[in-house]
Amino acid sequence: MTDKHVLTAAETAGTYSIDPAHTNVGFRVRHMGLSIVLGKFTDYTATISYDPNDITKSSVQFTAKVASLDTGVKQRDDHLRSADFFEVEKYPEMTFRSTRIERKRDKIFIAYGDLTIKNVTKQVALMGEFYGAIEDSWPVDVGQTRLGGSASLNINRLDYGVKWSQILDNGSLVVDTTVQIELQFEAIRQEAKRAAAEYP
Repeated sequence: MTDKHVLTAAETAGTYSIDPAHTNVGFRVRHMGLSIVLGKFTDYTATISYDPNDITKSSVQFTAKVASLDTGVKQRDDHLRSADFFEVEKYPEMTFRSTRIERKRDKIFIAYGDLTIKNVTKQVALMGEFYGAIEDSWPVDVGQTRLGGSASLNINRLDYGVKWSQILDNGSLVVDTTVQIELQFEAIRQEAKRAAAEYP
């Protein structure tokens, strides 16, 4: 039996690109005060610059094509893409660029940065958890370095000009103003990245 290889800081430091096969960029929002509607973006790119010796030297850049949003209902998705909400023809992308990353404790971190939606940029704080880095043992990817984690934040969509809604007789909004963004991600170190393959 081969001993498990423990990666050194030098083996994990570097620039990583997101692995969409093992990543989810999701959001949730309350509907009519009754239920939670879940959605996700399916077309996005992200780059993570990781320095395990000094987390403050790490950074994150993320871009999503807003038209790729998917809540599982075409009529609703088309409405979200329209001028009532995201105006995707005029504002096709949403972005996040970190300006500072700090470690709160052990594997818990905060990524401060600029979130841009509909050409409106606000500074946000993305709370996350780092799950670690490993050397991939999947046959087609042996030797690649992967890292993973999760992060989330709440935003007020009105701050970004996503303003449509209606007030019901009970005072609830058809679409709540608070939107929770949730990320679960894996990323592959670019220096060792190989041709894309089917993942289990």
